[in-house]
Amino acid sequence: MTYYLYYWPGIQGRGEFVRLTLEAGGADYVDVGREQGAAAVADAMDACRPPFAPPFLQADKQLIGQTANILHFLGPRLKLSPTSEQGRHWALQLELTIADLVVEAHDVHHPISPELFYEEQQDEARRTAQVFVRERLPKFLGYFERVLNGNGGGALWMIGRSLSHVDLSLFQVLTGLEYAFPSAMQGLAERHPDLMALRDRVAGLDRIAAYLDAPRRIPFNEDGIFRHYPELDFGNH
Repeated sequence: MTYYLYYWPGIQGRGEFVRLTLEAGGADYVDVGREQGAAAVADAMDACRPPFAPPFLQADKQLIGQTANILHFLGPRLKLSPTSEQGRHWALQLELTIADLVVEAHDVHHPISPELFYEEQQDEARRTAQVFVRERLPKFLGYFERVLNGNGGGALWMIGRSLSHVDLSLFQVLTGLEYAFPSAMQGLAERHPDLMALRDRVAGLDRIAAYLDAPRRIPFNEDGIFRHYPELDFGNH
């Protein structure tokens, strides 16, 4: 099957979570926005059951929206999710928690509204960044490391003994946070070595390593979810 991923060109955004799963699963897919432009993404949203926003995935006649929902769909098909129903719902629960973290990371630089420029809400962003870096981020990372350690002594992956889409999503979050908050993440990495080891294992997977080195991989930038504004990185403040 050829999958069609619809997401805006030029940024990783939430589309990157889907790309990583497609890449790790060796799927044949078309990144429509990058190949055909933003207009093709907008046109595809005119459907009888339209998605609210990208990313969304076309698989045969299905059009599936929402990042966690897309990964819940792809996981069994690409052998990147638990085989039991209970395990798949646990993976979905973790993906939804990751989505909560992604929203909070984005709202650091756009705490009032995504419709306003960063410069129009910079004072509010500084206040939000302090709370995020000092309170919310440690809480999220502590939770995910607790889940990893609860999967058994010396667990390599978040669920069971196999790689899942949850591991890939955590890799994306951790690398994004390191880009956006390098100073803060330096200290947090020392407190969460098992999560950092998970990040390194994912990066070392053959298919992921090849993707990270490929020109089709969009680099982090200041138009995406994870943006590096030095004045918001309170690790050494």
